[in-house]
Amino acid sequence: MYTDEDLDNATARGIFQSEDVASFRDYMQSLRHTTSADEENVRLITSFNDIFVVIAIGLFLFSLVWLGDSFHDAVGPLLAAVASWGLAEFFVLKRKMALPAIVLLLSFTGGIFSACSIFFMSIIAAEENSLIISAIVTVAAAYLHWRRFAVPITIAAGAIATLVFFVSLALSVFPTLQNIQYIDELAFISGALLFAFAIWWDAQDRKRVKKQSDIAFWLHLSAAPLIVHSVFANLTANNPGGTQLLAIIALYLVLTVISLIIDRRAFMVSALAYVLYALVDFMNTYGMLEDSLATVGVTLGLSLLVLSGFWHKARAQIVRVLPDPVRIKVP
Repeated sequence: MYTDEDLDNATARGIFQSEDVASFRDYMQSLRHTTSADEENVRLITSFNDIFVVIAIGLFLFSLVWLGDSFHDAVGPLLAAVASWGLAEFFVLKRKMALPAIVLLLSFTGGIFSACSIFFMSIIAAEENSLIISAIVTVAAAYLHWRRFAVPITIAAGAIATLVFFVSLALSVFPTLQNIQYIDELAFISGALLFAFAIWWDAQDRKRVKKQSDIAFWLHLSAAPLIVHSVFANLTANNPGGTQLLAIIALYLVLTVISLIIDRRAFMVSALAYVLYALVDFMNTYGMLEDSLATVGVTLGLSLLVLSGFWHKARAQIVRVLPDPVRIKVP
């Protein structure tokens, strides 16, 4: 399996002519009746060997954590992080395996954060302060990992750790923010910042043939749950009954339009569970239909299938009416 980045690298080395690669891409797009940008290609699996390696990695790291925990709770995650870096030297740097790269990055940053938070929580009374230190160490670790391996998801992991630092700092300085209402607002602000960062990366690769597009994908995937959860939590708290249902459906339509504009499906996927729950709960409350979950599932599923089939045409209609400052930043 070869990616657009592989083709670009081969072109840079003179293996292919740039005109031939461009013609090949146009040909593949004509076969699929869509553009490569609209396909939202993300390198996840290069072959079944990726899955085989990930299973082996999971077994090895899980056992390593188990053994390390017998010495100290922080030793297990730290051993997993060190082992993840060592395994990445071969499976990421030499073999260029996609799925193991993602898993090893998550286990590395997760192991560093867990080890630090467990260790510092045992010597620092305030939980927020231990999270602040752990987040700083994790950001530094993610930066070093990025410099060495340049796995696209690393930027998202580092950004999330940075947000954990600022949120923990805010909770430490202003304890009143620990109220659940403020937590939702902090989640929304964090998600909005991640979303803006993702849009910036997307603008660097409007044709979505380079690594910047993959980086933006993981940032969008991180931002969407934070935004969607906080907004839907506010809607369900302030809009009773039928008004709540209408508000949720209206918001989902807005998120669908945003997804079409930025050509990312993450928001729609993140909001889907809330819409399903709201519709089923509404039908059950008012006794409108039996088997409400199946009915709602069929309706929403069919709608999403239709949208998926005509995604490119729907985008074309929406993007055509966008103002120029916005249009030049989207795919």
